[in-house]
Amino acid sequence: MKICEQRTVIITGAGAGLGRAYALAFGAAGAQVVVNDVRADAAHGVAEELRAAGAQALVSTGDITTLRGAQSIVDAAVDAFGEVHVLVNNAGVLRDRLFISLSEDDWDEVIRVHLKGHFCLANVLGRRWRDAYKAGAPVAHPRIINTSSGAGLQGSVGQSNYAAAKAGIAGLTLVQAAEMARYAITVNCLAPAARTRMTEGAMPELVKKPDSGFDLWDPMNVAMVVVWLGSPLSESVSGRCFETKGGELSLADGWRTGRIVDKGARWELSELGAVVAQLIENAEPAQKVYGS
Repeated sequence: MKICEQRTVIITGAGAGLGRAYALAFGAAGAQVVVNDVRADAAHGVAEELRAAGAQALVSTGDITTLRGAQSIVDAAVDAFGEVHVLVNNAGVLRDRLFISLSEDDWDEVIRVHLKGHFCLANVLGRRWRDAYKAGAPVAHPRIINTSSGAGLQGSVGQSNYAAAKAGIAGLTLVQAAEMARYAITVNCLAPAARTRMTEGAMPELVKKPDSGFDLWDPMNVAMVVVWLGSPLSESVSGRCFETKGGELSLADGWRTGRIVDKGARWELSELGAVVAQLIENAEPAQKVYGS
């Protein structure tokens, strides 16, 4: 289905894995695709695949972690295609170590690429779309699609920097959706599971392509959900975090205020042990941290 005909999408980290699948799927759905990746050869390779399939593509190696870089990416997209309608924040890096073994650079680099990388392009495009809306010429169905992770939603041993960034992205999505609804901008996030450079490095046997049958870990499985979220068909969906793997699709149910025990006065130290035990006993059990 050409559900993204005449729509322009910027996809970060689009040179391989999930980003490449998103680019090809958007192209097949009629979109004009900005293939952003720091690896120029990989970005050009995906762009050539898109053009060979009849789609329009623009290569971008701009820096997603600065506002200046983000502005240059948007400017190039607008020059080439007239407007930007969809942003897919997908780029990421890993610096996996147990928490007390992390260096300052391990922490800063993961937070910079994931969390600040999600901020910059969304901020530039959000301001552009807001101004167009206020001027009475709104961009058609503007969409932001962020990338969280099961590591951010449930935690993951050896990935405290990555988990913190991905949890931050889930929280960012909620606030973006609430604030930007007034400008008809929808914002959602995804916690995908698929075969990528990251998962092939961490668990190669689990994610390898089967000899036959349904390929559970094919990134294109996730791409279908992303394209739908980037289309006009998702108009009523915002502020949601989808978990998807293979043919599975679910909504992540985030932190909620649980049962409240109200004494009506200050708690005594001697009382708190029993009260906390009661709250934990009556609460929905938390999912286990990955790797624990």
